[in-house]
Amino acid sequence: MNGEERFCPVYAAIELLQEKWTLHIIRALLEAPRGFNELARAIGGCNSATLAQRLERLVELGVIEKEVTSHMPPRTRYSLTEAGRALEDVVQAIEAWGRRYLQVPG
Repeated sequence: MNGEERFCPVYAAIELLQEKWTLHIIRALLEAPRGFNELARAIGGCNSATLAQRLERLVELGVIEKEVTSHMPPRTRYSLTEAGRALEDVVQAIEAWGRRYLQVPG
């Protein structure tokens, strides 16, 4: 059995998307490209080291792209690639499910 026969795209996608903060990052970038600090504020609660790690992994996988806009001071801008934008349907499906089946806290 070769590697392709053992590869399960559903398993691989779930492994990626279940990582804490990953879907929050994608959702924030669906709204607009953002700089690192702007992205941190948009998702809220994620420490800088974790955010940097998640962003690096998503760039490596081709889900988002990183553009260096300035070296002094250092500034970057993150945006979704075609693969990242394709996750919009996934995020919308999760939102629709949550609205239908989860209760509003209160």
